[in-house]
Amino acid sequence: MLYKFLFSAALPAVLSVALSATLAAPAAAQTTSSGSGGAGDALILEMNKAFKRGDKAKLAQLLPQARGHVLEPWTAYWELKARLDEASPQEVQDFFNRYAGTYQEDRLRNDWLLLLGQRRDWAAFEAEYPKYRMNDDREVRCYALLVEHLKNPALDARLADEVRKNWQSQRDADDGCTAAAERLVGTKNLTQKDVWQKARLATEASRPRAARDAVQIIAPEALGLMTELSSSPTKFLSEKYLALRKVRKEIITLALIKLATSDVEGAARQMDRKWAVQLTAEERNWVWGVIGKQAATRMGTLPASDALQYFAKVSKDSDLNDDMLAWKARAALRAGTQPNWPQVAMAINAMSGEARQDPTWTYWKARALLATAPPDAAPKAAASGVTQTMSIAPQRAEALALLQSIASVRGFYEQLALEELGQKITVPAKPAPLTPEEKEAARLNPGLNRAAYAIMMGLRPEGVREWNYSTNLQKHGGMGERELLAAAQFACDLQIWDRCINTSERTRTELDFEQRFPMPFRETVVKRSQSINLDPAYVYGLIRQESRFVMDARSGVGASGLMQVMPATARWTARKLGLEGFSPDQLGDRDTNITIGTAYLKLALDDLGGSMPMAAAAYNAGPRRPRTWRNGHMLDAAIWAENVPFSETRNYVKKVLSNATNYAAILTGQPQSLKSRLGMVGPRDAALPEVNQDLP
Repeated sequence: MLYKFLFSAALPAVLSVALSATLAAPAAAQTTSSGSGGAGDALILEMNKAFKRGDKAKLAQLLPQARGHVLEPWTAYWELKARLDEASPQEVQDFFNRYAGTYQEDRLRNDWLLLLGQRRDWAAFEAEYPKYRMNDDREVRCYALLVEHLKNPALDARLADEVRKNWQSQRDADDGCTAAAERLVGTKNLTQKDVWQKARLATEASRPRAARDAVQIIAPEALGLMTELSSSPTKFLSEKYLALRKVRKEIITLALIKLATSDVEGAARQMDRKWAVQLTAEERNWVWGVIGKQAATRMGTLPASDALQYFAKVSKDSDLNDDMLAWKARAALRAGTQPNWPQVAMAINAMSGEARQDPTWTYWKARALLATAPPDAAPKAAASGVTQTMSIAPQRAEALALLQSIASVRGFYEQLALEELGQKITVPAKPAPLTPEEKEAARLNPGLNRAAYAIMMGLRPEGVREWNYSTNLQKHGGMGERELLAAAQFACDLQIWDRCINTSERTRTELDFEQRFPMPFRETVVKRSQSINLDPAYVYGLIRQESRFVMDARSGVGASGLMQVMPATARWTARKLGLEGFSPDQLGDRDTNITIGTAYLKLALDDLGGSMPMAAAAYNAGPRRPRTWRNGHMLDAAIWAENVPFSETRNYVKKVLSNATNYAAILTGQPQSLKSRLGMVGPRDAALPEVNQDLP
């Protein structure tokens, strides 16, 4: 098998260093017949299947045979995790001791802390929590905050802020944050407004259980009304006439939010005709904010002016959350043939400090400032006859400072900021070569080795989690920049391209483009792309985003291979190419996948007038949607991309185009322009025939 060849150098390091030194297993356990590779690997895969089935008996039966295998920590984790609710504290502690320092130790600690929180065993939770290294589970953190509150009520102000943030960020219902919120509401450190806002967010996100859990805290008598409004908000609102009390007003607010997610105009009519005058100012503003946001996401079917009219009914932008304000800014960007720059600036200025620091809003605020800044002062002749230096208006100076704060080759808006400052996208200087010691430290890292071994034998999800833990979470702040470069190179050398890219992307100052933008199968990709008049850099930019060059990648909806082609799309494209006897199982072949994927991308590009942003959107979300999204005014494609309604597709388009620009700089050795790749997006010229009406 391929992974045995690739690990010929790495495996001895794992077996001798990782197992004996890190796992602290008995010497006899290192020499069991299971070993690594062959029958030992088959055993591990069988245990993984048993874990997914919840087969406790099978796991217990096979565990002794896995002793000594490089992935032994995983097998022990699966066996104990499957029966954690019935395991004794001593068994758990024995696991922690045996596998101290590993991802599996901290993964089980995460699971154990959740169980202790559910049991309300605060003493045991408090004893174990300081040893928890990952610290990336909001529910565990909420339990910890609750324990702090129980010990020291004087910390409630700080605790309340963190609980509120964690709780309102959770999409699904959970016990930890709900319990902490309920306790802090009881002590009046969280307000009823905080709870109703949680219910509003959950209702808009179609998370009825989370909404009900919130309402249960402060208005259990209203749960029946919650069921009614969830079933049919239109019917609910038509049968109700007065909202005289606080709970009643909030339930009406939830119903209006629920209605707005499916019927924007209907919710607006309900507000105008009946409910706006009965709600508080804050409730009105929130509902109009949701209606405005929902209208703004109907790009191509509702004009941006409709969304802005709804947002104009908001009397106080500070009553809106960052998500609503982001959609207000997006609607203002596509408000007409030119953006409504004052509205863009107002929306961004109303965002939280954290949101304003996002490169997206840093860039658009700078653009708004530049567009509305007064002209720079003209040069004046001094009495001596010497012309004075032109002064820069403070507003323009602020805009330039914002652009300079993000300008780099790291991403979409960072690249656009570079161009606004008059620079092009070029390949940065390569960091100093890794030293033998730096490379050796990565090669001997037990977590990286286990992760790589798991990935290469088919346990990709487990391997990815352990790799990310080893680079990002095992120590506070994660690995340093040179350690990250060394870990990335270790993955590159093993052709584990997704870990190579993701690890290298975490460096902030030392950018290695050979790692960040690898070009596997270069001859095949370039030759195939050029043969159909497709930009190889664009193809590489798309593959990097689709699969990170993982050949056996498969999405949850059935897309597969390097270019993540759907079976139905592949069959249609094969017919267009005249490929006889094609079947979707051939997508597992690298060259076939590239042939089909590039052909479809070229057909989409031709159908959409050569627009790279629209073709990328079509590749991700299907061509019907970008055909709709292009309706309206002619837009700068950066504005168009930012207004794509689906966050996945919006981010996808931006990343593909950013990737492509960097790949072009690598392939050509010449400075590049992201703006030139973006171009403009607008309605299709009706005088021109549609190229592929049946494009799937």
